[in-house]
Amino acid sequence: MGLDLAQRIPGAVHFFLYDTSKILLLLVGMIFVIGLVRTTLRPERVRVFLEGKPLWLSLVLAALFGAITPFCSCSSIPLFIGFVGAGIPLAVTLTFLIASPLVNEVAVVLLADTFGIPNTIAYVVAGLTAAVTLGFIYSRLKLDHLVADFVFKTPVAVLHADGHRPTLHERVEAALEETRDIVGRVWKWILVGVGVGAVIHGWVPTDFFATYAGADNPFAVVLATLAGVPLYANAAGVIPIAEALWTKGMALGTVMSFMMATVALSLPEFILLKQVLKPKLLALYFGSVAMAIMAIGFVFNLFV
Repeated sequence: MGLDLAQRIPGAVHFFLYDTSKILLLLVGMIFVIGLVRTTLRPERVRVFLEGKPLWLSLVLAALFGAITPFCSCSSIPLFIGFVGAGIPLAVTLTFLIASPLVNEVAVVLLADTFGIPNTIAYVVAGLTAAVTLGFIYSRLKLDHLVADFVFKTPVAVLHADGHRPTLHERVEAALEETRDIVGRVWKWILVGVGVGAVIHGWVPTDFFATYAGADNPFAVVLATLAGVPLYANAAGVIPIAEALWTKGMALGTVMSFMMATVALSLPEFILLKQVLKPKLLALYFGSVAMAIMAIGFVFNLFV
């Protein structure tokens, strides 16, 4: 509390510049690489690959595929629609939809740099386990009739249209276009996220979150999850905020719940999914994911 303005500003500015440059460089590089790999992918090919495989394996593969796609919750939805339209089981596509924003290669790199490798491994395992577990539950509920009819009729525009085999140049161009598109849509949220993190880092008293959102507060995880829902950011944008909250004393499980809720559940995603999922399934999806996120937060606070 005794720091004056001249002491607070340099720390906040350093936090902002360092995290912004680090995140943007990682984001551009990794999205391009993953985009180049994805130019070989068609939803129909995924369906054929999954045919005949046991449900648990399909769910695990869907979660792993979600983990290597650099999408926020909203940008995962078009691919989700393409998968459902291609005939991939709904439970499998919902597993992908949960895992894609929750766990991805950008998040893993940034989390390891911020929270350390052991905590990152725990986060990844928890996120993938939640996605697969919820996918298994969905598979037992027969939910296909709760998806909007148009989803099953929407043709998916892909690079391989009409049997065309793309050249290396076309694949690189497609990967560059995807990189420009994704970075163009998320860079402002990264700046906002890093900016909020810088303010917390420079101005919030060190013991504030330790007092009100420590591991001994049973309501902290619930409040953090609910607080994350109105926000909208991908992992790259929210990790700087999470880092600042953690360094100021917020319990790790509470930080993880806030971060997961921000990236996996958001009002923009709700609005988009409302056009795709009928109300009953929409409520089930958001409610079950929120409960899973809270459970992860409680487990982190107890054991990590």
